[in-house]
Amino acid sequence: MLRELVIGLDIGTTSVKAVIFNLKGKLIGEAEKLITFHYPQSGWVEQDPYEIERSAILAIKAVIEKADVKKNELLGIGVSCAMHSLICVDEGGGPLSNALIWADGRSSEQAEKLMQTEGINIYLKTGVPIHPMTPLAKLLWMKEVEYKPFYKAKYFMSVKEFLIHKWFNERVVDYSMAAGTGLFNSKTLQWNEGTLKLVQVDKEQLSRIVPPTEILRGINKNIAEEMGISSQLPFVLGAADGQLANLGIGAISPGEVAITIGTSGAIRQFIRGFEVSDKHETFCYRFTEEYSIIGGPTNNGGIVLNWIKGLLGPQDSYDELLLEAKKVKPGAEGILFLPYVNGERAPVWNQKAKGNFYGLSISHKKEHFVRAVIEGINFNIYQIGKSLEKLAGEPQKIYVNGGVSKSPVWIQIMADIFGKEIHVAKTHHSAAWGAAWTALLAIDKVGSFEEIKENLPMGKVIIPNEDNHKIY
Repeated sequence: MLRELVIGLDIGTTSVKAVIFNLKGKLIGEAEKLITFHYPQSGWVEQDPYEIERSAILAIKAVIEKADVKKNELLGIGVSCAMHSLICVDEGGGPLSNALIWADGRSSEQAEKLMQTEGINIYLKTGVPIHPMTPLAKLLWMKEVEYKPFYKAKYFMSVKEFLIHKWFNERVVDYSMAAGTGLFNSKTLQWNEGTLKLVQVDKEQLSRIVPPTEILRGINKNIAEEMGISSQLPFVLGAADGQLANLGIGAISPGEVAITIGTSGAIRQFIRGFEVSDKHETFCYRFTEEYSIIGGPTNNGGIVLNWIKGLLGPQDSYDELLLEAKKVKPGAEGILFLPYVNGERAPVWNQKAKGNFYGLSISHKKEHFVRAVIEGINFNIYQIGKSLEKLAGEPQKIYVNGGVSKSPVWIQIMADIFGKEIHVAKTHHSAAWGAAWTALLAIDKVGSFEEIKENLPMGKVIIPNEDNHKIY
């Protein structure tokens, strides 16, 4: 009997994942291919576009083989991608530069200068806080330092656009990926002429803006053959990973908030229309003509746990390290940790921010530091959430996904800090499921984004400990 299956292709920062689902969101198979980071200079972070493309092809091939999927069982592929990447591209679609990703901080000086001049006005139109993560700031850097690929470029693309152009010979970008550039006017849903003039880029150098349900057919036959799919299989453009993670976990109604903590982290909520923070604390990115997503990202999620593990317990597994934190009472016996070891985005938007341990005494041990780190990361997410409340009101329901959602210790601390129930996804592939669902909507297999709520494999609900919440 033939199955009806859909693939969510999730192009992240550290890896590309291809995940196969049935129409109810049940996981059928998954495959992951890592992506290499390159650090040409201090503060610069790049990735090879060709390597990302190969990782995507191999991930799709691997998951199809692993799940023993026949070509006629696949209904389509939806695409999710991390925001804020920038590649200088020649006329034939070949990269003239590596992909400068969101973590690249080379344009810190340009971002600081912009905030002192036109930055706030740009933010009010685009919804993108002024920060080195954005292609806007990176383009300013390229122009000011006379970066050769900038002047040679025929086009400027994100990682997702590069893949789509390579596979389909189409230059298209969805609303959310366009919104993340800082060059997109989220009120008019067009490229923002004033910002383009500032960075000396013509709108012809940017892709055509389309909804997330845009369908692409006729992938390059050689690539289709290597993937193991039909060349006529519909690819649906999808959106950025943040919007799709909210969709894929069901946090799409008013008052429903999603927290994602992987390498980095974010707290987000869908709204109708477009709304920004008067204090430049949160982002607002379009998803469709009707909906935007507001929230704030942090640079300091699981990457900080990885850092403290390397310092204090390189021989421990992550599970063992997290269990160390369970030995210690809330408050880590007086240690407070500011988690800004990787600079910071929301709500301070300061790439030069630094981390700090406060309140150390000679009695503190490894487990106290680990507890303080987990608390610091969660307090930071809570702080961003308070900025979000100013625009959207107090959260009525909190969902969590991402790698740390698999840790009961971490999620209990989160529930205790927020003082609210935390609804945990059964699978941590929420962005992939959101991408897959968008594909199903585009090909008329489902009726609406909202129907995904009836097709969500959810896990546990974590209840806050009220005594611990009072301490926090």
